[in-house]
Amino acid sequence: METVERLIRSTQELLWERGYVGTSPKAIQAAAGAGQGSMYHHFSGKAELAKAAIERSGTELRAAAEEQLSAPGTAGDRIAGYLSREREVLRGCRVGRLTADPDVVADPELRAPLDETFTWLRTRLAEVVAEGKQNGEFAATIDPERLAATIAAVLQGGYVLARAAQSTEPFEQAVQGLLELIEA
Repeated sequence: METVERLIRSTQELLWERGYVGTSPKAIQAAAGAGQGSMYHHFSGKAELAKAAIERSGTELRAAAEEQLSAPGTAGDRIAGYLSREREVLRGCRVGRLTADPDVVADPELRAPLDETFTWLRTRLAEVVAEGKQNGEFAATIDPERLAATIAAVLQGGYVLARAAQSTEPFEQAVQGLLELIEA
């Protein structure tokens, strides 16, 4: 694996584990097995590298979501597949956790990939809900954009509840409760 890739991957992991403030350039270099000169040869500093790592995490989240949302089956099946897919619940969402990081949210460059990722997710979920509504799977009164926002909010809230309890149970309950509401 080349140095740039190791730096980005290591930064993704450290941001997920420690957040922006807790991720020092020295920690990134140590995790990536790269020297200071290598890091600064490829990136102007921590912020530029963090942005690349956040963008990569967003791309990976979108790809994982798209895998379920474009799978064969009904709209409801695809949404259920997305909600039920394997996740590292107790680590939280790799992208969502960064929205609680004050330094990330305060920096428009670092916040932009978070907003882009969640905007994409809500839009894509709304498309699937609209398809299901058109096919008669969902009530005619369902607003696809509102249901999409609810799905995203339940997942993110489920991560928070699970981390607070140090148990996956609250996340699983939130997902099952939402599935029951959608299926009703």
